[in-house]
Amino acid sequence: MNVTVESAGGAVTVRCQGRLVRGQETVLLCAVIQQHGRDIILDLTGGTAIDAAGIGALVSLQAAGTYLRLVGPSLAVRQILRLTTLDSVFEISKSECSEEPAGRCSE
Repeated sequence: MNVTVESAGGAVTVRCQGRLVRGQETVLLCAVIQQHGRDIILDLTGGTAIDAAGIGALVSLQAAGTYLRLVGPSLAVRQILRLTTLDSVFEISKSECSEEPAGRCSE
């Protein structure tokens, strides 16, 4: 898993590439925890899979007070979120711009 963090205009985006699975979830946890409880856009467009450890990382972050908006999860990731009913816990959107105020992504 490769994780990058971008901050622009008060928004923090954490981009994930690869598999959010056991042994790799700590990369995500460390990147998000360093943002000190800020609302996070978690870009999963490059995410290919998620397992119980990855789900646990998302739930742990949410339980710790970090608001996560999941963006662009693959079909496989969306199916796992639906099976675990976490699709009702997290805000999930197709792109970063789909829930943003007008103008943020129109550059």
